[in-house]
Amino acid sequence: MKFGVFLMPQHPRSDDSVRRFRETVQLAQVARDAGFDCVASGHHYLSPPYQSLQSVPLLSRLAADTGSMDLCLSVLLLALLNPVQVAEDIASLDIMSEGRVVFGIGIGYREVEYEGFGMTRQDRVPRMLEALQLIKRLWTEDSVTHEGRFFRVHDATCTIRPVQKPFPPIWIAANADQAVVRTARMGLPWFINPHAALPTIERQWQRYKQTLAEANQPMPSQRPIALELHIADSREQAVETARPFLMEKYNAYAEWGQDKALPGEESFRVSFDELARDRFVLGTPEEAIEAIEERITRLESNYMIFRLGWPGMEAARVRRVIELMGERVLPHFHGKYGRG
Repeated sequence: MKFGVFLMPQHPRSDDSVRRFRETVQLAQVARDAGFDCVASGHHYLSPPYQSLQSVPLLSRLAADTGSMDLCLSVLLLALLNPVQVAEDIASLDIMSEGRVVFGIGIGYREVEYEGFGMTRQDRVPRMLEALQLIKRLWTEDSVTHEGRFFRVHDATCTIRPVQKPFPPIWIAANADQAVVRTARMGLPWFINPHAALPTIERQWQRYKQTLAEANQPMPSQRPIALELHIADSREQAVETARPFLMEKYNAYAEWGQDKALPGEESFRVSFDELARDRFVLGTPEEAIEAIEERITRLESNYMIFRLGWPGMEAARVRRVIELMGERVLPHFHGKYGRG
């Protein structure tokens, strides 16, 4: 069983970006010392009302301070990017971290990003799939010729290859039912999002398993899930501390159209109590243990990445939550399931 912490690269535009970067480095060190197995970072462009560090350079910097922790791209918007550059960037990161990269990828959902990269929403799925195919070939073949719809190379050799063989673990983030099915048919781990409510996720998980069986694909060894979580000495304190930050973040998601990427029964334009129900874990350490155990049972997860703070939250508060997790939550699971 592995546990990771999502280090929020997004902050209000009024914040001091250098200070926030330094705090992120410090939080990674705190997470390492608290017993976490992974640090993760997200990926967006053109994303007001926030400023945002890019994930590959950030994780490259954190590689030196995170010991043996995995470095998870959570997730890289592969549909936007050139696969030759991605192949060499991720291989470089895997070498710099001595084989600790988790290559989480997704298609994105924001029109402003598609427009900024000169592509259309309709192209995002085939672009991602073609890019992934080419990246895997560049990592494993000495000479690659590819004539695709979006990308072309002739007799190409990747300058550098990952430490992990044949390549780093690949996770695919999927929100819509058809995307979950597509991931299962490929036999790849479905990186379960933190945005949908648990009943929706559980229904999709059953569909994922069914499709794996139909496609004669084995169950992936890594079964990752992301989760919004905040703990305090009382449930009331956890809720009241997290509420304004979660509301602002999910209001931004609604403006960006994130909930439109989810199944039809999901919406972020609801009250906080309704939004939090079966979606966020807010409470005491003991309540967090119970909620995590529930997801291990219902979703068969063996790799959880927690987002413990949100844009605007002071680093001191996030640090305390990381420490509380290390003191009162992670030991329960390390004792029961073991590390890694």
